[in-house]
Amino acid sequence: MTFNIETERLLLRDIRLEDLDGMFALDSNPNVHKYLGNKPIKTIAEAEKNIHKILQQYKTLGIGRFAVIEKASNQFIGWSGLKFNTGEKESLGDKRDFYDVGYRLIEHFWNKGYARESAIASLNFGFQELKLDVIVGAAETGNIASNKILKKIGLHYKEQFPFENEMINWYELKKEEYAKTMS
Repeated sequence: MTFNIETERLLLRDIRLEDLDGMFALDSNPNVHKYLGNKPIKTIAEAEKNIHKILQQYKTLGIGRFAVIEKASNQFIGWSGLKFNTGEKESLGDKRDFYDVGYRLIEHFWNKGYARESAIASLNFGFQELKLDVIVGAAETGNIASNKILKKIGLHYKEQFPFENEMINWYELKKEEYAKTMS
């Protein structure tokens, strides 16, 4: 499956094995994993396994996270996009069978507006191309930056619940609300 979405400063495309070094740089950084269970990867093999999981999602679910490429440098800076979460392994607490918008960037690229820019492009893709009815987002309550981004891109806070010893904020955006912002 090939994805190719352009924004002003970014290219969102399918993740490829050529992104291996970037995925390792991203997911081996403890600061990146601070609000993701504090479990950074330790080997390049783990990064490759993560890429293969995303490639499998493309095949079986028709969607998965996108590689985020900075146009100015043509550099892999992280991933963003939609993921379909289904079944027990993919669930978040009692939440199942949902599309969520997410983003994870290499630390050097934080605070540049790239997460917001790529997340908006992902919402546009989800509502316009995939014709989704609802897209959700979730962030640990302590992750101030991610919570701000989810609000800035138009998601609405719905509830808070515990998950793996952390409190999670749950947001959602319905197609009708999205359509109002686009008109």
